[in-house]
Order: sequence, then structure tokens, then C-alpha cells
Amino acid sequence: MKTTVLLVNRGTPDSPSVADVRSYLRQFLNDPRVVDLPWLVRKILVNLIIVPFRAPKSAEIYQKLWTEQGSPIILHGERVHELLQERLGSDFTVELAMRYKNPSLPDVLERVRQSNPDRIIVLPLFPQYASASTGSALQEVMDIIRNWWVIPNVDFISQYWEHPGFIKALIERGKQYDWRDYDHVLFSYHGLPERQVDKVYDKGMCRDRDCEHEITEENKYCYKATCYATTRLLAGGLGIPEENYTVCFQSRLDKRWLEPFADKMVIEQAKKGAKKLLVFSPSFVADCLETTIEIADEYQELFEEHGGEKVQLVESLNDHPAWIDALEDLVRHK
Repeated sequence: MKTTVLLVNRGTPDSPSVADVRSYLRQFLNDPRVVDLPWLVRKILVNLIIVPFRAPKSAEIYQKLWTEQGSPIILHGERVHELLQERLGSDFTVELAMRYKNPSLPDVLERVRQSNPDRIIVLPLFPQYASASTGSALQEVMDIIRNWWVIPNVDFISQYWEHPGFIKALIERGKQYDWRDYDHVLFSYHGLPERQVDKVYDKGMCRDRDCEHEITEENKYCYKATCYATTRLLAGGLGIPEENYTVCFQSRLDKRWLEPFADKMVIEQAKKGAKKLLVFSPSFVADCLETTIEIADEYQELFEEHGGEKVQLVESLNDHPAWIDALEDLVRHK
């Protein structure tokens, strides 16, 4: 059987130029699963307000992130693509696509269509399900494939935060730092508007549930619940007591996003007298702007401004061998 494995990550501008950043932001923020507002409101807000003002500032940040070889998220993705292909062998063809910009899903899926596979396994590189990430990637894949004349067997992997191999890989990454050498540990996840997690439920809202403490049939696709559950597994594997860590959410745009806010937690720990923080980012499998710049640089500056000394980022999984083990297991057991 001929199987194609499609890895999908969020994406990146083609370059750190203002024009390319503007193009990336326009595509990203016009996604109705990302900015889930009425069509006209979204178009006005994104195209006339957010993108024109945000693109030049974001371009400056991307210039700090960029390497001589290009965007880190692409470089890490290509390396994972290569290593996973080696592991899976000739019965599988591994492809890498980005939800936004390049390599684009339409281009990559056209190559897949022409190869005429018996089966496609779609594996978004987002461990915890969120409509704005996994949901958007899967919808785009379905929107493209539904127009094919021949549709092969298609399997989707919606989330894998509890997969033993994924947790093992995070633990292996974390072991390079002794959490006892730090005053506190933060588990920082990408933020989401509260309304987006509320939409998971047919009745009521996320805050009406006990998402910080348990996974149930009702909240198993709630991003907040799975972030807390990921943390419990990771902290348990590393032996970090509950009183020594905090779950938080970064990259917020306004006050109606998931709390506690990561930047506020950094300030709070500094004011409590903490000098050293260890920060995990378990929703990012590859280092990117949100880890390398936001956590390692911006939170470091914020921590120092309020009396702290060192924010230590635990690197993302990137191409760690245990991460490749986890991906191989996910594919072979799908």
C-alpha cells in the first residue's frame, strides 16, 4: 500500500521583508477560524487596521529571528521531514506543507494527487487541538481534496498531547535543565480568545467546567483542558511539584484571552523575588517567533525590568530523536 504522510505546520513569511510579512499576516488573519468574527468586521479589522500597522513592526521581529538559511520553522520542518522519511522507509512518502504561505497546501497536495496514493495521513504539528490551528489545517486539506475526482483513504490525526512518545520527547528535552536550579517553572502555551474554547461546548462555557484539573468526554477537545493535562503529564514525568509551576498563555491580543497571561506571570514571579525562571512551551514543536523571540528575548527583558535575572527557555522538540520516534509511532499506529 502506498501511503503519503502530510505534515502541516502554521507557516511563516517567505522573507522578513515588510511586503512578505504583510502578505503572510493578511492570509493568516483573514482565516475565519483564526479571527472568528463576522466577514465584514474581519475584513475591515484585518486589512485596514491590523495588517497595515502590524506588518512593519512584525518585519523587524522576523529579521531578528531569520537565519542565513531562512526561517527556523521551515528549517526544523524540513529536517523532521527528512528524518521521518528515513524512519518510515519506502512504503511511505512524507510531505511537508504550511497552512499559510509556502510550501503551500494547494501545491503540496497537488503533488500528492499526482502521485496517486492509496492512503493519506494528515498530521498537523499541533499537539493540542484548537480550531485556529489544527481545525484550520484540516479544513483546508478537506476543502482541497473534496474537489479531486479520485479521493483515496484519508486519515486525520487531530491531537496527540497524551501520546506517550510525545510526552517522553518533552521530558527528554526538559532533562537538560534541572528544574531545582530555578525559582519557578512556567508552562507557556499559545493563547486563544476565550470565545474560541467556549465554542467547543454545546451548552455553557469553558469556565463552567473543571478544565484545569481533568479531561472528560465533554472537554477532550477543549484547548485549555488539554494544555493543563499536557502539563500534568510533563510535570509528573519530571517530578515537578504542583506548587513549583504555573500554566500560562502567551501572545494575547486583548484581555478576553485565556488566562493567566504569561507576561503577567513573569512580572509576578519577579515581584515575588524570583531570580531564575525555567519556561517550557509544549504547544510549539518547533522553535519559532513565539519561543525564540517572545519568551527568550522579550520575557527576559520583562523579567529583568522587574528585578529578575534569567529566563531560560527549554528548546522546542525541533528534530530531537525522541520526537521523530513519536511521529513514527503516530503514523504506524494510525
